Formats: sequence, C-alpha cells, structure tokens
Amino acid sequence: MATRQNALMAAAVTLLGATLGGLLLWRQPTLRTQKKKQQRLAQGQIGVSAGPVPVEPEPVVVEPVESETQLTPGQSLGRLLPVSLPPADQVLAVQPVMVNSEEDWEQLWPSLQKELSVYPVLGLDCEWVSVKGKTSAVSLLQMASYSGLCVLVRLQLFRSSQQDLPLSLKEVLRDPHVLKVGVGCYEDGKRLTRDYGLALGCTVDLRYLALRQRKVVLNNGMSLKSLAANLLNVSLDKSLELRCSNWEADQLTQEQMTYAARDAQVSIALFFHLLGLHSDTTPSSDSRGGYTQLANRCQGLVDTPFRERGGGEGEDGGKNLDGERRRKSRKLQQSTTESPETGDQEVPDPRRNNKRKPLGVGYSARKSPLYDNCFLHAPDGQPLCTCDKKKAQWYLDKGIGVLQSDEPFIVRLMFEPSGRPESQQDYYLTAKENLCVVCGKNDSYIRKNIVPHEYRRHFPTEMKDHNSHDILLLCTSCHAASNVHDGFLKQQLADEHGAPQGCEEGVHLLEDSDRRRVRSAARALLTVGDGLPGARRDELQKIVRCFFNDTDVELTPETLQTAASLETRIFNESYIPHGLKVVKATAEKGLKGLMELEGRWRQHFLSTMTPRYLPPLWSVSHNHNKFLRKYGEHLPIQLN
Repeated sequence: MATRQNALMAAAVTLLGATLGGLLLWRQPTLRTQKKKQQRLAQGQIGVSAGPVPVEPEPVVVEPVESETQLTPGQSLGRLLPVSLPPADQVLAVQPVMVNSEEDWEQLWPSLQKELSVYPVLGLDCEWVSVKGKTSAVSLLQMASYSGLCVLVRLQLFRSSQQDLPLSLKEVLRDPHVLKVGVGCYEDGKRLTRDYGLALGCTVDLRYLALRQRKVVLNNGMSLKSLAANLLNVSLDKSLELRCSNWEADQLTQEQMTYAARDAQVSIALFFHLLGLHSDTTPSSDSRGGYTQLANRCQGLVDTPFRERGGGEGEDGGKNLDGERRRKSRKLQQSTTESPETGDQEVPDPRRNNKRKPLGVGYSARKSPLYDNCFLHAPDGQPLCTCDKKKAQWYLDKGIGVLQSDEPFIVRLMFEPSGRPESQQDYYLTAKENLCVVCGKNDSYIRKNIVPHEYRRHFPTEMKDHNSHDILLLCTSCHAASNVHDGFLKQQLADEHGAPQGCEEGVHLLEDSDRRRVRSAARALLTVGDGLPGARRDELQKIVRCFFNDTDVELTPETLQTAASLETRIFNESYIPHGLKVVKATAEKGLKGLMELEGRWRQHFLSTMTPRYLPPLWSVSHNHNKFLRKYGEHLPIQLN
C-alpha cells in the first residue's frame, strides 16, 4: 500500500515539475521581448501614442541600381546619412553670398569646404546675357550646398578686371568626388569650358532622377520650375523681366540675387528629395557610407547629357503638347534656347542633332597605351632612356641590339649611342603611367602638345631632336579645357608680336577693293541694266571702262560677264603664319628667347590646368641648362 502511494506521489511531482518547466520556458521569451521594448522606449526609439499609430508616407521609389554597398533588410538609405537634412523651405531661406574677387572666395571657401565634407554635392546653375538671340559668356555661377549655403560667383567680373579664378574654385568644379546637380548642368559645363576653360566634372541631371521615380506624374514637363512645383510644392519666379535682366550689371539687385540663388538651392533640395531623403531621417556617424550611397544611386547618370524619352518630347512623346510648345520643341533641335513658358533653359535632344557631342568626344582617343616603359641600355649597361616596345623591337630586328630582359623589356644596344644621360636623375629614365596628368583618369586619353605644334615646328632642330618632354597624356575633357586656355595665350602672343591668328586663308589672301567695285558694277549692269537711272548707269559703266583702261570700249554682255567674274582676292606676299612670326620675334633674343617662349607655355599649362599626376622630374626649365652648356647663349638660330 505504501509503495503504491509513493508511486502516485512521484508521478504527481513529475507532472507538476513538467508543468512549471513549460511555464518558465514560455514566459522567458516574453520577458526578453518586454525588456527590449522598455530599453527602446528609454532610448526614444519607439514613440507612445494614446491614439491610432499614424501611417508613415511611403518614401520616393527610385529604380534600384546595382552597387557595391548593399542595404541590409530593414535598413533604409536615410539611416546612413551623416547629418540630418534641413527641410526645403529652410534651404531656400538661406541668403546667398556674392563673390566678386579672389579675396571674397577665400573667405567663403572654408565654410563651403566644410559643408562638402559632409555631403559632397552642389546644386549648380548659370546665368548669362542674351543679345539679339546670341548668348554672351556666362556671367554668374551659382553653387549651393546641402544646408542652402549658396555662392554666387561673378565670372564676368573676374574676366573684366583681369583676375585669375581661384585655384580651389577650379578644383572643386572638376573634382570627380563632388556631385554637381541641376537641370541642364552638363550643358552648363560645356559653356563654362567654352567661355573660361573650366572643366566641370561629375554632373547629374535631375531629370534623369525624376524619370527613375515611378510614382511621380510630371504633367507640367520636366523644367526646374515644374519639378520644384510638383515635388517640393515650391513656386519659382520665372518672370521674363528677371530672366532677361542684365546679369553683367555693376551691381546685381536683391531680386536678381534671390532668383539666381533659388535655382541652385532648389536643385540640391530636389536631388535629396528624388533619392527619398528627407529632413526627418536619422543621422549616422559614418559620413563615408552616406556618400557611397549617394554616388551609387546616380550610377549611369554621371556626366551624361539629358536625352528625353519619346524623341525629345518627354515620356508622353509630346502628345499633350499644344501647337506652340511643339514649335518651340522643333526650334530646340538647332540651338539651345530659353523657354518663356517655364523660364528654364531647354536642351536640344542629342538624338535629333548628330552634331551635338559631349565635351571632348570630337577628339580621337588612343586605342593603345602611349607608354610601354621599355628600356634601352648602352653597351656597358648604362640606362639610356625609356621607349615604346615597337622601337625597342626595331633594334632587335635590325640586329643592333640584344634582349637583356623580358620584364621589364630591356634592350642593350650593340653600338655607342650619340648621347648619354648626364645623371641617373633624368626625365627620360623614369617609367610613366598611362593616365591623364590633370585628373588621373586612366581611359580615353590622348596626347597633348604643351608647346603647340604651330610654334614648335619652327624651333631649331637642336631644341626638337629626341625631345618628348612636352608631350603629355590628357583625357578628352581636360584636353578640351586646356585648348580653351591655350587660345587665351595665343591671342596674348598675337597682340604682343603683331601676329594675327585668323584663318590662314583670311590672312594669306587679301581682298582687292578696286576689283570688287568693278565686279559689283558689272553685276548690277547685267541684272538690272536699263532699269537703272541714267546717271547711275553711266557711273557704273565708267567704273568698268576704267578697269579695262579704255573709256570708249563697248560694254558687250561678254565684256560685262568677264568683269562680273573677276577674282577679288589676291595673294598676300607679306603673309607670315602666326606661329612663325611669334617664333621669329622671340628668336631675336637668341637661344634664351626661344627657351623663354618654351618655358612660358609650360608654366601656362601648370597655372591653368594644375596637373596632379605629372611624370617625375617634369620641369618648366627642362633641358635649358643643358642647351646653354652645349650650344652657348649665342647659338645661330636657324628656324624651320
């Protein structure tokens, strides 16, 4: 009996223990969940509301782009922002700052640089004056940072006062790690290059970002004014009076400054809005992640001219445009104009105009590297120079050199060379990289003659023989910008030496005004004849007869036809090409004069392009001391 009771009690205890254990196992996750909630409440991550929980609006949907940095599930782009973004109305409320001189820029630059260290993005726009349908040089450059800080740079004032643009301004414009956003900013970059030789890099057209947004209906077009109204609920003043005001005036009005600043400020506010970033996002301590995400969201759109869908008429193919807008769209195929309807600069569709090419596309980029970095050695093993593989192979094929090494490719000559390096610290002994010496881009590069060929071709042979120091690699955009700068120095040399540039035909051939008068008179007599008043007809006949040195000659139709076909252009026997005239003038000072011209072009390249990737030992005075030691100051100059 006792045994049976003990068994029943053991079973009851076992059942009770199992029940309590199950309760504890069930309760433990619940306790952990409640504890986590309490911790999050204490940290302010979960709000408590007595009413219904409000539904957050859906963020702007942007088409996904493959990127190296992937968001983890539940992680939004906003969580990676380094600093909270201000709302659009706060951005637009910031007063712009005017830059009239290099001193103004230097005072402002540290503040702008600090803003770019947080978000390397600039809203960008330009203003210029149009006279009788022809656009002048860019007058005003507007740049706005994420906080609304807007800089108005009066480029025309810099030019008229002969001030150099600040180096840091040039660098930030071409910086490939600072996005420049706006409507038509790529085209603005082409204008800046054409007018001032400024290279604008890393541009993103906001219209592309708007097209990636699936849920936005842009019924009123894709101008900056329309985007601001549709997406930010901001109305931009695009009145004709402001848009066509004098941007080259000595003093800009407050209305002009506000108008110009708003375009740049709205551009950067639109950029963040189109990426789904708002002022209520949580900042992160890692600024690098924020920039990476911004750059990845713009993949495929950087430095790309805008092409509208549907043949340049927008997404609807132009079906909703009225007749007036269609006529305006057709006009845009030939030139960039301003739309009085929206107040924004419209851009022609490049697919309708095959002549419109991006900056630098007109250049033929190299299909192979310039530098193979092969080496030539003297018979005793002394390094002589670097060369391309084709030239090194030529010595082998001719049997006048032997292969000493495959990697690097070294050929030892079997004869005494005509010259040897004076030291091992020689420019021609250094290996060189195949990249743009200005920006470091390693594709689409071409050769740049630092001293233009039209001058160097006339240099004496002593200064040209075996000399590749002044041939450098530039990417197509930097090459185009450099050529603009070269034009300024060429004009300066033309003024200094009375050597007009012009086209060769225009200078080489002169117009004979007397023969032109005879030709015009004969043509008038042939076309109008008896319809002319008697006195005028007699006057024209006298002009033709005087040309033939016979006042009694009969002016038959054949005679008049001969006079009407006269060639009025005559050969200019005193013609001297611009380059030759400049070189002749500098050669009057002897070898030193030519070296000064050579050094002037080299320094001009350094000052205007500020190259950051020059080959080692590249120098403004390269070979000058060597020439003086070898030939002396009084070398008889024989120009080519």
